[in-house]
Amino acid sequence: MTPNLTAESLAALVTAIKDWGNELGFQRVGVSGIDLVQHETWLLAWLAAGFHGEMAYMARHGVKRSRPAELVPETVRVISARMDYLPPMAAEPWSVLRRPELGYISRYTLGRDYHKVMRQRLQRLADRIAAVVGPFGYRVFTDSAPVLEKALAAQAGLGWIGKHSNLLDRSAGSWFFLGEIYVDLPLPPDEPVTAHCGRCVACLDICPTQAIVAPYQVDARRCISYHTIELQGSIPLAFRPAIGNRIYGCDDCQLVCPWNRFAQVAAEADFRTRHQLDAPDLLKLFAWDESEFLRRTEGSAIRRLGHERWLRNIAVALGNAPQSPAVIAALQARLAHPSALVREHVIWALERQTG
Repeated sequence: MTPNLTAESLAALVTAIKDWGNELGFQRVGVSGIDLVQHETWLLAWLAAGFHGEMAYMARHGVKRSRPAELVPETVRVISARMDYLPPMAAEPWSVLRRPELGYISRYTLGRDYHKVMRQRLQRLADRIAAVVGPFGYRVFTDSAPVLEKALAAQAGLGWIGKHSNLLDRSAGSWFFLGEIYVDLPLPPDEPVTAHCGRCVACLDICPTQAIVAPYQVDARRCISYHTIELQGSIPLAFRPAIGNRIYGCDDCQLVCPWNRFAQVAAEADFRTRHQLDAPDLLKLFAWDESEFLRRTEGSAIRRLGHERWLRNIAVALGNAPQSPAVIAALQARLAHPSALVREHVIWALERQTG
């Protein structure tokens, strides 16, 4: 840790960090301690229930996720930052969900890969700190390591964890990314805010697959985002009809949340919609070969899905679409696809279309 920092200078540093964060495009910045005992209890219970499904990485690092100093030795504080991502000028989400010939892609991934944007800005923030205090111990994270980012952000006063398990802010809803800087500086922490979900259960009621099994508890094995993004293999038959036309992620619990009436569109140019994927035609997407998929998703978080699972997801959406000769022809054209995973979902979709 950098020596000779008084309580007064540390408090002034926090104020400066928040100002620098705003200059770098973050809407809010806060500081938290590293005591996550209560959240660790919830994490271990969630893992014990098997709610993480096939996401083995959730359990692989043990309690490093809830004990920052075990992940990064000497850490005593965490700087949390948030950046709004709701893309401006994008098609209205419900209008896309109501049109089964279109594909719905979660709003967070319509622009540039947030990992790159957030990590670069957080690194610049760390550089600003170092320019003032000298060399210090730190590490930057953006959904890239075993970090309880929502718990840390809540303790830093950036919002509260809602019943859908997302972080909520009264003035900004939940359409924002989170990132962290683990530091060895004993910065004065911010105060958490109170929760304001009240008796509202709109997110539980709207979930197409009832993945929010209880307030604050999401069973990933039922979640459409898990099935369309994280799951490597076959999407369970029981959940395919409920997926509808959602081909990458699901935003329903955020769309219905009353607090998102106050959400702001992203000021960050990198989060503007690319390649008109806010309301894309399913048949056109299904016709992409792998090279076109890679070209169209360059710089996007969608690319990590891979072309095979991209076709898997779209096949399910086409199976849920109204019967159409054009849809049937497109599916039949993929019956000889080299991937057994793709063929399985195409056959299911064809049975739905011709049944």
